[in-house]
Amino acid sequence: MYRSTFKRLLDILVSLTALIVLSPVILITFLLLKYYHGNEVFFFQERPGYKEKPFKIIKFKTMNDDKDAEGKLLPDVQRTTTIGKKIRSLSIDELPQLINVLKGDMSLVGPRPLLFKYIPLYSAEQRTRHHVRPGITGLAQVSGRNSISWTKKFELDAYYAKHLSIWLDIKILWLTVLKVVKKEGINQSSERPMQPFDGTN
Repeated sequence: MYRSTFKRLLDILVSLTALIVLSPVILITFLLLKYYHGNEVFFFQERPGYKEKPFKIIKFKTMNDDKDAEGKLLPDVQRTTTIGKKIRSLSIDELPQLINVLKGDMSLVGPRPLLFKYIPLYSAEQRTRHHVRPGITGLAQVSGRNSISWTKKFELDAYYAKHLSIWLDIKILWLTVLKVVKKEGINQSSERPMQPFDGTN
């Protein structure tokens, strides 16, 4: 019952409440990025959602689009702006995803939505991560994120998809709050960048 009904109701209630309560933070961040980045305030990217249905994830944009001499984007670490680093360190860049949750694209808790290019590289077990809605936070994010391998992350994602429950969601949300307060690796950092998934790592 929780998986099919109550989880979605909880997502709607919490995301709507959070958007209202955090609206001053969201507005201030919007204005700061508008001042420093111009019109490029939000980052939109197509990601696979529930049952691999595409949706556009929404985040505050923390990087510029600087390119090298060959026209290729510079590494993320070089493109992250000063204000972007601060916003990331506070996990504020994730807040617009509450809109994705309210729309039903995402859940508060679930496997993080990655890129479509990874899907052909998944094993059958790893692909079960798409049997639930992707989340703003998830079991892999509170279990080490950049300090664990892709293989371990996908094991945790598959475990979550199979064992989803209200108690597991509450545990993950609580651990997420603790990590945000302590600034413990919720966002990828320049000190421990995560390498792209190649199907083996």
